[in-house]
Amino acid sequence: MRDQVLTWLSDNVPASRVQHILGVEQMAGELASHYHLDAAKAAQAGLMHDLAKYFKPKQLLQMARTECQSDGLKRGPTLGIEVDPLCEAHPHLLHADVSAIVARDKFGIQDEEVLAAIANHTLGRPGMSSVSILVFLADSLEPNRGETPELEDLRLLCRQNLYQAVWRTCDYGLSFLLHSRRFVHPRTILTRNWALQMFNQGTPHGHNPISN
Repeated sequence: MRDQVLTWLSDNVPASRVQHILGVEQMAGELASHYHLDAAKAAQAGLMHDLAKYFKPKQLLQMARTECQSDGLKRGPTLGIEVDPLCEAHPHLLHADVSAIVARDKFGIQDEEVLAAIANHTLGRPGMSSVSILVFLADSLEPNRGETPELEDLRLLCRQNLYQAVWRTCDYGLSFLLHSRRFVHPRTILTRNWALQMFNQGTPHGHNPISN
C-alpha cells in the first residue's frame, strides 16, 4: 500500500511536497509511539494527508459537493464534508477533506479514524481524536517546515502536552494569517479554543492523551 501511495504522489505532487509528506508521516508515527498510540494509523494518515493538495479549485469543489450529496454507502465511510461560504470562495481549504475522499476511493482506506485525521489536518476540529491531533501537529511542525526557535519550542511541546501543543500551534498559524491579512476559517478558532479548554481542565489520559 505505501509503495502505491508513493508512486501516486510522485506523479501528482512536486518533489518538495513529497518531502513534506514524508516528514509528516515520520513525525506523526514517532509522536504516536511516544504516546503509546497506533503508530501505523498515524503514519498512514500522515502519508495520505496531502493527496489532493494540488487539485484544481474546481475539482476540489466538485468532489466535496458530490460527497455532501452522497450517503457514502457504496464506497465506504461517509466523510461529512462541510462546504461553507468561505470554502466556496477559497476551495484550497477543502484539500484536506478531498484528500480523505481520495484515500477512501483510490486506496480503499476504510478506517474512519485515519480518514478523519486526513480530513482534519489543516483546520483541526473540536473533539478530534488523538490520531487527528498527531497529524494536525505534524503537518505544521515536521522538520521541513524550518528550524526557527518558535518551531523548535512547539516540537518539544508536542512531546510534553498534546492539548497545549495544539492551541499553541493554532496561535502560531493564526499569527501568520493575521499578519498576512488572509482569511481565517472559523474552525481554526474553534479548534484552538477547544484545545485550550482541555488543557486548562487538565484532562487526564484517555481518548486524547495530553502528556506522557
